Amino acid sequence: MKYLTRTIWILSFISLLTDIASEMLYPIMPIYLSSIGFSVLLIGILEGVAEATAGLSKGYFGQLSDHKEKRAPFVRWGYSLSAIAKPMLALTVYPLWIFLARTVDRLGKGIRTGARDAMLSDEASPATKGRVFGFHRSMDTMGAVIGPSLALLYLYFNPANYRLMFLLAFFPGILAVGLSFYLKDKNVSPKENNKSSVSFFSFLHYWKTSPIVYRKLVAGLLVFTLGNSSDVFLLLKVKQAGLSDTATIGVYIFYNLVYALSSYPLGLLADKIGLKKIFLAGLLFFVMVYAGMTITGTWYWYGVLFFLYGIFAAATEGVSIAWISNITSKNDTATAIGTFTGFQSICTMLASTVTGWIWFRFGAGSAFAITAILTLIVVLYIGLNIPAPEREP
Repeated sequence: MKYLTRTIWILSFISLLTDIASEMLYPIMPIYLSSIGFSVLLIGILEGVAEATAGLSKGYFGQLSDHKEKRAPFVRWGYSLSAIAKPMLALTVYPLWIFLARTVDRLGKGIRTGARDAMLSDEASPATKGRVFGFHRSMDTMGAVIGPSLALLYLYFNPANYRLMFLLAFFPGILAVGLSFYLKDKNVSPKENNKSSVSFFSFLHYWKTSPIVYRKLVAGLLVFTLGNSSDVFLLLKVKQAGLSDTATIGVYIFYNLVYALSSYPLGLLADKIGLKKIFLAGLLFFVMVYAGMTITGTWYWYGVLFFLYGIFAAATEGVSIAWISNITSKNDTATAIGTFTGFQSICTMLASTVTGWIWFRFGAGSAFAITAILTLIVVLYIGLNIPAPEREP
C-alpha cells in the first residue's frame, strides 16, 4: 500500500471527520427545519439555493486552484467554512440566518472539491487512481455510517433536542480543519500568465477547449445525473412501505456501510480490469435497484436493494472522478473535476424536481421506472461511444 501517501491519508481522515459532522445532521435536518416553522416548500427552496451555490462555485474555485497552482489553501478554507456552518444553525431560527448557514456550508464544499480531488490525483498514477479515489471514498463514506449512528444514539437519550446536536457536530468538523494544516502543496514553477484574473463563470470556457473524450464522457454522466434524484426518494419509498423511522435510518446506514466497505476493493479491481468496466457495471446495479423499487416488498427486499445500491455507489463515485482525471491534462485537473461536479450539482437539483413531479403526477413506480430506462440508455451510450482510459502497465 505504498501508493497511499501521507497526503492521501490526511485527506481521507479529513473527509471522514467532516462527513461524520455532516451526516450526524442529515437524518434530523428536515425534522429540525419543520420544528422551527419551515414549510416543505421553504425547505425545498433552501436546499435548492444551497446546492446551486455549491454547484456554481465548484467550477470557479476548481479553475482558480489550477490558475494559482495551489491546492492546500482551497482545501483548508473549504473545510473551515463547512465546520463553522454547523453551529451557526443552532444560534437562531431566523429564516435568513438559516439560509446563510446552509449557503456557507455548501460554499465550503464548492471551494474544496476540485482542489481536493486534484490533490488526490497528483498523488496517484493512471494505474493507481482507481484504488486511491476508492480508498478516499471509502473513508469519506464511513463518516456516513458513523454520523447517523451517533445521531440515533444521541436522539435516544435526548429526543427532540436538535439544536445541541448542531453544536456537537462542530467538534469533528474542527478536528478536520486542524488536520488540513498538515497538507502541503508540491513545489511547482509559476505560470507565465499567473497574474491574469479568473472570472466566476470563466470555467465554462473550459468546456470548449477540453478534450473531446472529456466532453463526451461528461455529457453521458450528466444525462445519468438528470435521472439520479436525491436518495430521499428511495427512503420515502421505504417509509411508505411501512418501515419505522428507525428502520428507515437503519437502511440508510446499511447502504453507506456497504458503500464504504466496497469502494476500496472496487477501486483496486478498476485499476486491474479498467475503470470503464467497473463504472458500467455500477450503472447496471443502479438499474436493478430502481427497477426493484417499482415493486413493493418486505424489509429484506429493500435490504437487498440498498445492498446493491451501495455497490453501485462504490463502483461509480470515485471511479468517475478517477476516469476524468486520467483523460484531462494535469494542469487542468481541478478545473475539469470542478466543471463536472458543478454541472452535476445543478443536474441533481433538477433531477429531484423532475422526479418529484413524476411521482406526484404518475406515482412512485413511474418515477423509478423512467430513471431505470434512462440509465440503460446511458450505459449503451458510454459503452459504445467512449473509449476506456489508457492505463499504465
